[in-house]
Amino acid sequence: MKLLTHNLLCSNVRGLRPGGGFPLRIQASDVCVRPVPFNATFVARLVPRLRWGALLEAAESLGHPSELPPEPTPDYEGDEAFLRRVHHVLLEVEVLEGFLQCPDSGRQFPISRGIPNMLLSEEEA
Repeated sequence: MKLLTHNLLCSNVRGLRPGGGFPLRIQASDVCVRPVPFNATFVARLVPRLRWGALLEAAESLGHPSELPPEPTPDYEGDEAFLRRVHHVLLEVEVLEGFLQCPDSGRQFPISRGIPNMLLSEEEA
């Protein structure tokens, strides 16, 4: 699971407070870094859609803080060094095994071979 995917996921367990299922906490047992071709335009278009605080927290939890600033720089579209750091965290760092944990309910969602299983049981939906 790439951190781009993580930035989009939330828990939908019934009874959570609004926004209570985000961001999911990552507990990884296997993390790898795989090179991905850099596309500055793609990354620049992602930046305004990201939940930046959740991205920073996820990168830190995996041991890849990547020197990202607390907030995107104002002229990030033209800052290739910044975009490369974001690219690395979003697309090259990958969780292969572990689980995601809902911050409100504590429900754990397994990650197996890089794929998070977010399915809920009937009682939870």
